[in-house]
Amino acid sequence: MPADNTAADLTSEQDAMAAEWAAALEEQTQHPGGAMAEVLPSPDHGAPAAFANFTSSAGSVNQPGNDINLILDIPVQLTVELGRTRIPIKNILQLAQGSVVELDALAGEPMDVLVNGYLIAQGEVVVVNDKFGIRLTDIVTPSERMRRLSRGN
Repeated sequence: MPADNTAADLTSEQDAMAAEWAAALEEQTQHPGGAMAEVLPSPDHGAPAAFANFTSSAGSVNQPGNDINLILDIPVQLTVELGRTRIPIKNILQLAQGSVVELDALAGEPMDVLVNGYLIAQGEVVVVNDKFGIRLTDIVTPSERMRRLSRGN
């Protein structure tokens, strides 16, 4: 594309791209159900114009066992939360080695296990071979997670 395109040229290119997207969306609605798609070249200038479904002869791509395998290697952040507190900055500046910070959790209370900031379980601290770990004592069900979110916890 030359650098001296006029506004009319840009508008016609945007209209052509919008038409290609509309054709692709219409093709997708005509062939629902495919999670994977093959890009077919447009007959006019080689840009993708439509998406066609493809599946192996062994079965559908949408089988539950196939979908989960796509995300199994995605790393997530696992956090074990001992407790929380709110203190003013002036108190933080006074902290030194040996200072004690009071948390809202009680001794012996289960600790929260969060994945990407969402509570998924509770557990208790264990020590194995001089390393800390957590033994899960309660897995939070999806309905319980929704209830906690609606309460604001």
